[in-house]
Amino acid sequence: MNRIVLVGRLTRDPELRVTQNGVSVARFTVAVDRPFASQSGERGTDFIDVVVWRKQAETVGTYMKKGRLVAVEGRLQVRAYQATDGQKRRAWEVIGDRVEFLDRGPDSTTRVPAVEEPPFPEPGEDSESTFGDEIDIGEPF
Repeated sequence: MNRIVLVGRLTRDPELRVTQNGVSVARFTVAVDRPFASQSGERGTDFIDVVVWRKQAETVGTYMKKGRLVAVEGRLQVRAYQATDGQKRRAWEVIGDRVEFLDRGPDSTTRVPAVEEPPFPEPGEDSESTFGDEIDIGEPF
């Protein structure tokens, strides 16, 4: 079973793009506080990359801004790629199936409804690729 539920705040505005096949994709990072404090009393924070697709990506790109509180349900995906310097790298990201906005924006009087995507991409959609102009995806290692 590969399910993840996150609640945190966006670290920056989502980046919305459209693939060559015309499918919307949005990428954002969620800051999630750790549930425990260190010996000095400080709580750590994890910064988790999230990718959402289709209508959900359009909704996130339209309504979400840096600092907004969000819940994300999805699955963890690990990608292997070769960086421009020739080094093999891995990227961990959550593929969001459901995003729910947990607060109201400064210019909004109502909460935006959650958008839920099917758990698996429709046949023929390029659902596993990310922003190809940023990284070169190579062979898994």
